[in-house]
Amino acid sequence: MVIKKSNLGISVFFPAYNDGGSIASMVINAIMTLKKITNNYEVIVVDDGSKDNTGQIIDELAKKYRHVRAIHHKVNKGYGGALRTGFASARKELIFYTDGDAQYDVRELANLVPLMKEGVDVVNGYKIKRSDPLHRKIVGKLYHYSVKFAFGLKIKDVDCDFRLIRKKVFEKVHLKSNTGVICVELMKKIQSAGFNVQEIGVHHYHRMHGKSQFFNFSRIAKTLIALAKLWVETVLLKNY
Repeated sequence: MVIKKSNLGISVFFPAYNDGGSIASMVINAIMTLKKITNNYEVIVVDDGSKDNTGQIIDELAKKYRHVRAIHHKVNKGYGGALRTGFASARKELIFYTDGDAQYDVRELANLVPLMKEGVDVVNGYKIKRSDPLHRKIVGKLYHYSVKFAFGLKIKDVDCDFRLIRKKVFEKVHLKSNTGVICVELMKKIQSAGFNVQEIGVHHYHRMHGKSQFFNFSRIAKTLIALAKLWVETVLLKNY
């Protein structure tokens, strides 16, 4: 897809936890992609208390590339905490984020930008095909349909962390979650505020480095509790 280069401001950020094996390539691919789209961009990595060499790598990237900023959480604040830091730190008109584990190809950002036309507030990706082990696919499907029904969500894939959002959205949408439930909170509040959401399919790849932080009983239990609290707040009490 050919994109006319402009001065449209774009912030790209990656929440990262123990992503030392993939974060450098994610940042470099982001820079290469953004250079083709605009002259006005920044790349941010939020290191969420990683125990590997993620922090050192992003500090080196920030020294080498003037458009790169490294942000460090001294302790792990959770996926939601990392996203909230990223959204709050972004300085440009448009904010894009995806995970630092390279299960999505940041270069596909180039396909989202043309959909961000006047009147569109969010371009939300959905997985064309999920590339995960069978148990993750099953749990993912159950999670997707359960939250979509419970929260009345209209989007195809609430759990696809590949999104381009206008910064002004966060003047109305205020996020509180520190866990992965933030994706449901984000899209529920965006939908309830009446923002216009466009969707596009994106590719999903096998994890090449590290392991998922979600698939253990403790985290699943915490997620269910967090979802219940969010449902009471946003559906029952309609507090957006």
